[in-house]
Amino acid sequence: MAERFDRSADSEGTDFLYPFLGEDVEDAGDADALLDDLAASAVSKGAASAELCSRTLTANAAEVRATARAMSDRFGAGGRLLTFGNGGSSTDAAGLAALFRDPPWGQARPARCLAEDQAVLTALGNDIGFDLVFARQIIAHGGPPDIALGTSTSGDSRNLLAAFEAAAARGLLTVGLAGYDGGAMARSPHVEHCLVVAADSIHRIQEVQAALGFALWAAVDDASREVASG
Repeated sequence: MAERFDRSADSEGTDFLYPFLGEDVEDAGDADALLDDLAASAVSKGAASAELCSRTLTANAAEVRATARAMSDRFGAGGRLLTFGNGGSSTDAAGLAALFRDPPWGQARPARCLAEDQAVLTALGNDIGFDLVFARQIIAHGGPPDIALGTSTSGDSRNLLAAFEAAAARGLLTVGLAGYDGGAMARSPHVEHCLVVAADSIHRIQEVQAALGFALWAAVDDASREVASG
């Protein structure tokens, strides 16, 4: 017989995140002060993210332009964008592929995220190991003049580094988005362009990587229009 769902037991899994929300007002203290603290925390995090975003875009401005020109050349030659990442970075990679494929303005470009096909991803992970789930897809589907773009908060993901090595060997343009100091990705001879969010908070890194990805897309669009106008 199916077990009955116990909502009270389920709530125990999340109570530890915000324990004060389940308490009576008297136990939680002054409700107004609590709400003020929560609002101040949100404002502080937003300000920190905005400051990091501005600093990162400024620090990476020249590299964004250089990367965009190289990507524009590849797209102009019929290339496709292949993006990849792990965990939250896989959703960022999927969002970036969708941005190029279905942009808010400008030219749509062929792009796919190698983390989106769960059948392929789990088959490769089971049969040959997770370290090669992206490299094998690049070997199967990529070649010049395609672009391989991997995103990681640490810059040290082994399956991304393996994918970049496979991509470089096949003549793809290689682009990395990393956090912290760029990690192994920034030092890899197989990554031609690496855009780094110099921070040590995974949340802030991923927020700013999204902005950096949008800036890269916009710069590619600008570079392509400059080429088209002669």
